[in-house]
Amino acid sequence: MNSAARFPLFSPADETNAALSDAAQDQLLDRAADEERGEQPIGGSIDILRQEGLMLQDGATDPQTTCKALMQIGAANLGVGRLWEGHVNALRLIRLYGSASQQKAADNLVASDALFGVWGADGSTPVSLGSETGTLQGEKLFASGLGTVTHALVTADAGPEAQLILIDVRDMERADTSQWDMLGMRATASGKYDFSGLTVGEGDLIGAPGDYLREPDFVGGVWRIAALQAGASAGLLGAAAKQLRNMERLEAEAQKARLMQVLMRVWAGMALVERAATAAQSDAFSPDTLVANAIAARLYTEEVGLDAINAVEQSLGLRHFTQNSETGRMARDLSVYLRQAARDAFLQRAATHALSQDDRLWGVFK
Repeated sequence: MNSAARFPLFSPADETNAALSDAAQDQLLDRAADEERGEQPIGGSIDILRQEGLMLQDGATDPQTTCKALMQIGAANLGVGRLWEGHVNALRLIRLYGSASQQKAADNLVASDALFGVWGADGSTPVSLGSETGTLQGEKLFASGLGTVTHALVTADAGPEAQLILIDVRDMERADTSQWDMLGMRATASGKYDFSGLTVGEGDLIGAPGDYLREPDFVGGVWRIAALQAGASAGLLGAAAKQLRNMERLEAEAQKARLMQVLMRVWAGMALVERAATAAQSDAFSPDTLVANAIAARLYTEEVGLDAINAVEQSLGLRHFTQNSETGRMARDLSVYLRQAARDAFLQRAATHALSQDDRLWGVFK
């Protein structure tokens, strides 16, 4: 089945502009339920992305391809999208702040089937280093991809001067997936990872203290999250429409109107995300404008995602909430993924920049 037909990802004028093959997208979707139940490892889906040649994408070299891929992966399997976005983010940070030898080493790791992640949330004992080389102490929470991510970019010594360190995290004796008790995104095998006692050298440090929070590449990179959110919303609507067609209930005007109203906003969100992704690589915009663009895309697609969940619940009724419901699984994953921290602060930050431009509010679109 053509993936554009399965998922209403793109408007008719744009449906051929895809980064992921139809077969790969179908495979990701077919694996999703088993991955949530733990019956198939999510690493098998990462292998599909390897076969598609996506593992060297960093969101900057070819932002359009990265953006489209995030949307398509998010539509089919949001858990896989979450892990791949972390890999893309890590690769981008290494290429931004790593030395030439570190960048080459990272590319070699990817060629050897490494999967990167970015783990920033500290546990009760924050990860600390204390000197340029030495022994780590502390733990990370919400570490996505335990058992699948092979190397994580970890922040040490929390705060504005946090240091990025690239660490091999394949030692599962340090991992605790029981900490992840969320109703959604269960396939990501997220949880706690204890770094205490690990020794790191100068060559493991990526960039200088404070680089991780440097703009416009920190908050300015949330367009990648927005791309996943938009894609997941489209995938959810597509799955709902398919189920309604199978039940011969899609011809009702109320059903079509309810889903189409949200789908039009999904398309608008995708356009906003694509523009934020492309603008991020342009010298024509100030860092504040790039950050405001990315925040706008992130918050708008969050709102659309919530509306998509609500519309699907109304359209399918109790069928949506059955244990093996495909739309139910998709909605659970999307609900958890939408809920990122600091939403209000993001909105205020974007508003402070955009609304301070006097009569030049349209300047962001120049």
